[in-house]
Amino acid sequence: MALNVYLIFNGNCREAVEFYEQAFQTKREVFQTFAESPQNPDYQMPEEAKDLVMHAKMTVFGSDLMFSDNFPGSPFTVGNNVSIAVVSNDLDGLKSSFNKLQEGGTVEMELQETFWSKCYGSLTDKFGVHWQISHEG
Repeated sequence: MALNVYLIFNGNCREAVEFYEQAFQTKREVFQTFAESPQNPDYQMPEEAKDLVMHAKMTVFGSDLMFSDNFPGSPFTVGNNVSIAVVSNDLDGLKSSFNKLQEGGTVEMELQETFWSKCYGSLTDKFGVHWQISHEG
């Protein structure tokens, strides 16, 4: 299981990724915009979201650092733009952790299959910490 820092930006994620590549002398391993993700036929992707970064990842001194732009219309507060991503192939452990973390917290996305994960969900726990739970594999 890995704990990864996930940084959320308000439209300037591309610039941040380029900055951190230089600062840590590394290269992005993943870089995907919202427009490059599979489209949901029941939901029209807003034009202002298409060029924003949906997911980027680079390795910094042996740890994964992940990035995303905030989706247009979602609340964004500087200082609350860090999330902890728990990534594991232990599906039962992920489900158990998610269920415990949601006690007294707020679920943003229930655990579900996505195009990038067999099981993904996100929540803010009762202490205000944002978590992303994702099955790796």
